[in-house]
Amino acid sequence: MTLNFTAPIMPKSTPLQIKWLPEVEEHDYPAAASYLSIIYPETQVKDMVKRLRKAPIHHFKAKDVFRASGLSLLGISNSHVAKDMKKIRKGKALSPLLLVRDTQNGKVVIADGYHRMCAIYKFNEDAFIHCQIV
Repeated sequence: MTLNFTAPIMPKSTPLQIKWLPEVEEHDYPAAASYLSIIYPETQVKDMVKRLRKAPIHHFKAKDVFRASGLSLLGISNSHVAKDMKKIRKGKALSPLLLVRDTQNGKVVIADGYHRMCAIYKFNEDAFIHCQIV
């Protein structure tokens, strides 16, 4: 007697839809300026934030932003990542990320939205990230 152990065919689950606000939340710009002021001179930071405010929304895959940033992935044990994951599960819209091209070092600086980025990556590394980039 032969036994046939085949796994039942399970329907593919639909990837979670990540929702985005149409514009960056206002409080994200000062947060970005605070972070950027650690790396760049104040006059350069003011110019970057001014240009970010005018930049259109772009879309990049989560995995590409991570590779370009050179950062490591924060886990769900991080309270900010967990909070953003909860927002995603509840269908709440996220604020687009603020990115700065650091051409001198060949990197992208995540000026604001690192925790959102980590949360999105946990759900789907191929998800498109909405962001403003200069």
